Amino acid sequence: MFDIRHTITAFTAGLCLATSAFANEPVERTDTTALWFESWGSLSNATLVVSGPDGFVTNIVAEKGTPRFYLRDAAPVTDGVYRYELTAATTEKIKLRNQPDNGRGENQKDEIAKPFQMGGSFVVSRGVITKQEDIVEE
Repeated sequence: MFDIRHTITAFTAGLCLATSAFANEPVERTDTTALWFESWGSLSNATLVVSGPDGFVTNIVAEKGTPRFYLRDAAPVTDGVYRYELTAATTEKIKLRNQPDNGRGENQKDEIAKPFQMGGSFVVSRGVITKQEDIVEE
């Protein structure tokens, strides 16, 4: 027989696991003039590359904290689709497969910070960042 309590318990457990797995991933946020990320977690040495129409490309580097892109940095602002890529280092360490002899002797490390990468896009229309509409074909 179907028991709703078991279903709710299983769903809640799955949701908690999914949430904890993605707890440190940044969430894209925009307003009419800027792009930034929330729930930053423990990432460092971040680089945000934003590219847009007419060959526009900019790099924003943040040693700690959230890199922010301000639309005014793209002046003159061109309407269209802008794409971004965010890369950073995490606090998690991974073992090096092939350790190069870099001459550091005892100070040579056998692990590095695990890299993080995500990308996305946003639309500029009439000189401001607008909400992207999901188009669903029926």
